Amino acid sequence: MSFANDISAALTDAMRARDTLRLGTLRMLKAALMNREVEKARALDDAEARQVVVSLVKQRRDSIEQFVKGGRQDLADKEAAEISVLESYLPPAADPAAIERAVREAIVDTGATSAKDMGAVMKATLARLAGQTVDGKAVNELVRKALAR
Repeated sequence: MSFANDISAALTDAMRARDTLRLGTLRMLKAALMNREVEKARALDDAEARQVVVSLVKQRRDSIEQFVKGGRQDLADKEAAEISVLESYLPPAADPAAIERAVREAIVDTGATSAKDMGAVMKATLARLAGQTVDGKAVNELVRKALAR
């Protein structure tokens, strides 16, 4: 079953269960997927669809940060609940130790010695962690620290 079909089935289940939070989040996800399909003028494969989910999670995290700064904890809590629904459609998060190991291996493989080599190390690290949910910002910080030594 494709990713889009999974979302449609989950949407139907949420309607039947009258789960308003899940229903609203899945409708938003389905709309985002349809928008991306229109942009690309073709159906999305599962990897591209998961990338849409990742971008929605990132948007929610940014929103939470802004809502907390603005003193709107109620809206921040709603965004956090949406994140938990969206993350259920992503592969498991990479273990921090595995991320550090991938960074070290990427530095060795690319022969990186300074911050100028950051792009190559980032690319190699993310390639090693393909198929897992990884926060690019966290990887960036680890690479920056490792190359600063």
